[in-house]
Amino acid sequence: MTTEQQDKVNKITRIANGKILTPKGWIGHGNLFLKGNKIWKLEHEDQPLTNEEKVFDAEGMYVVPGGIDLHVHGGGGHDFMEGTEESFRTAVAAHMQHGTTAILPTLAASTLPMIRAAVATTEKLMAEEDSPIIGLHLEGPYINKMMAGGQIPENIKDPDPDEYMPLLEETRCIKRCDAAPELPGALAFGKYASSKGILTAIAHTEAEYDLVKSAYEAGYTHATHFYNAMHGFHKCREFKHEGTVESVYLIEPMTVELIADGIHVPPAILRLVYNIKRADRICLITDAMACSAGGSDKIYDKRVIIEDSVCKLADRSSLAGSIATMDRLVRTMVQKAGIPLEEVIRMSSETPAKLMNIFARKGSIEVGKDADIVVYDSDLNIRAVWAMGNLVTTTTYR
Repeated sequence: MTTEQQDKVNKITRIANGKILTPKGWIGHGNLFLKGNKIWKLEHEDQPLTNEEKVFDAEGMYVVPGGIDLHVHGGGGHDFMEGTEESFRTAVAAHMQHGTTAILPTLAASTLPMIRAAVATTEKLMAEEDSPIIGLHLEGPYINKMMAGGQIPENIKDPDPDEYMPLLEETRCIKRCDAAPELPGALAFGKYASSKGILTAIAHTEAEYDLVKSAYEAGYTHATHFYNAMHGFHKCREFKHEGTVESVYLIEPMTVELIADGIHVPPAILRLVYNIKRADRICLITDAMACSAGGSDKIYDKRVIIEDSVCKLADRSSLAGSIATMDRLVRTMVQKAGIPLEEVIRMSSETPAKLMNIFARKGSIEVGKDADIVVYDSDLNIRAVWAMGNLVTTTTYR
């Protein structure tokens, strides 16, 4: 180990005087110590400063685990579909500034060469020390064209085992796959993908209860951007039908994710989902596009416009993704949906960590876990972010 590496391992950061969220509740005026890339210790009372420490005075602010985004397409002007190191690094860095400390890059419906390029980049970056990338998410191409939203129609297709089996055999970086269960071969795809330990979700679908139930039994345990690109209760001529939404509610163990920007799902419905599913079955996701987190605020790709703080198809027929960041999701859930902050943080950190089977090292503030920490002020604006013990952004530091 080099001297530089040894110094990094031994580096101690103290986050002092904060209101620290732990699995057992809040600790007022506590001191959180980071050593290297791990949470080293937690003290309930103030301790004398040492020359070896760098100190961030949290001044009674909220100290919480970093956000884990399981559905994000890009940021800072780049989309993960580009497949390049530059696009990945730029988008990830942009979101880290806003409280996302672990990220699952997402591809919209893509061609096989595009997927393979993204796989190669994901594998390379995941191999780097302290990487915030936890895998790759394929939102398609196996979705319903009638519910495509902002997805590229030319890339949408039915599940093809000659395509997905070799792909999922040759890499372990694909950690999540989405599909519409009504497509031919979709249930077989769900069984295969879930057998590989991949989080498998229903998405861009017209499925009703019987099919959603069959999909759940085939391995589809999660619902992509809940309430979006799926039907709710509706009529077909004179008869009423349950939608995908009600079906997911009825299958109690199914987990959901919410684009909690207050636009994709109104605050009252965010509260309804919380009342029914509770924090242990909800993840907050940005579903952010390239134009989020410091990207262009005008045009995304000719098909999509930015208007009313959201992405829309240019003809305004549908929403097409978000420009949200993790801190915006947290503020919306607390300030507009009226959900307690500790429950919201569970949805942004603990629940996604458990869904991705990384809760042993991420998702909560506990000694020995990765030093992924966010400090919010009383208005829930970010004041500091550490990812794997590395300071990403701050406003008050000495």
